[in-house]
Amino acid sequence: MLEKIKEFDINLLVYLNSLGSEKFDGFWLIITNQLYWTPFFLFLFFLIYKKIGVKQTLYILLFIAVLIAFTDQTTNLFKHTFARLRPCNNPDLKGVIRAVQIRNSYSFFSGHAANTMAVATFLFWILKRHFKYFGLLFLWPLIFAYSRIYLGLHYPGDILTGYFFGAVFGSLLYLVYKRLKPQYFPG
Repeated sequence: MLEKIKEFDINLLVYLNSLGSEKFDGFWLIITNQLYWTPFFLFLFFLIYKKIGVKQTLYILLFIAVLIAFTDQTTNLFKHTFARLRPCNNPDLKGVIRAVQIRNSYSFFSGHAANTMAVATFLFWILKRHFKYFGLLFLWPLIFAYSRIYLGLHYPGDILTGYFFGAVFGSLLYLVYKRLKPQYFPG
């Protein structure tokens, strides 16, 4: 059963990765770089600030910092425990996939997917009543994580596992936030 899942994961990677072409490589290299998402984050927090004010926005930022630190460290623990080679470093996939970018760290599970899904989930639970189409925020982790497959850095299973952990961690921290919020922001 595990071998069938691994085989499906590799086949799906090969298919999704093969959809790319050199003329789009630059675009996906920009998408995968967190620095280029800064205007999006600033715009997002500007919208949040306009809806709930500076104190609550700073409070949310504090929770997000804790969430990212926890999610990132959990991801690293899994990566070093499972020590799964990234697709770009897998000798069986050399010449089979397009390795647009090379990283020497391990693959399972994706920190990009986990962190973005955790933040998106956390913010969604808090702000869905303030913004009509706030569910569109989940396009961010989807696009961001696909870039990792496109570049040959992660298997789809790494992404899906990252999504799962991110959604769980984001939801759990939301419950902590919800419990603590009345103490600091009653009403």
